Amino acid sequence: MKTTITAKGMVVTPGITKRITKKTETMSRYLKDDTEMFVRMRKEKNRRVVEITVPFQGVTLRAEARDESNLYLCIDKALAKLEKQILKHRTKLSKRLREDINVQDAPEFIESFTEEDHKVREIVRQKSYTVRPMHVEDAIMQMEMLGHTFFVFVDIETERTHVLYLRDDGDLGLLVPEN
Repeated sequence: MKTTITAKGMVVTPGITKRITKKTETMSRYLKDDTEMFVRMRKEKNRRVVEITVPFQGVTLRAEARDESNLYLCIDKALAKLEKQILKHRTKLSKRLREDINVQDAPEFIESFTEEDHKVREIVRQKSYTVRPMHVEDAIMQMEMLGHTFFVFVDIETERTHVLYLRDDGDLGLLVPEN
């Protein structure tokens, strides 16, 4: 497995690199050898954030963890979330994961995995709405007026559907479909 480590606002020491490499190698029990794993670390105000992304065969696994001071704890939390995603969706991911995976072994990072964690989600409500062409600034205002955390609109300039969303850090994100 290939691991790429990047950092923003902090220095990646050899100790951090060694720890990440050692910890991410244990994920090879689930993932094939040619899988890439991207570990992004950043410092936000008084906390550390570790984001792990694993794109493979049309699926992207992503986990993020935050901690006030301990970067190593963030790494472990993010890997635990990633492992939980793999175990939760192992039947859907079975063709993409390693064939010789032994799911009976105890998970490496998560403390417990129950059937409740494996619950299949259901759609309990459906709404229809009118998607109006508007500028991004108008979409931001509309989302804030509605008090929602996301807003779907058609960009008036590109005539494509975009999704505006509120990020965990309080800023906004915009999902723009590729051509």
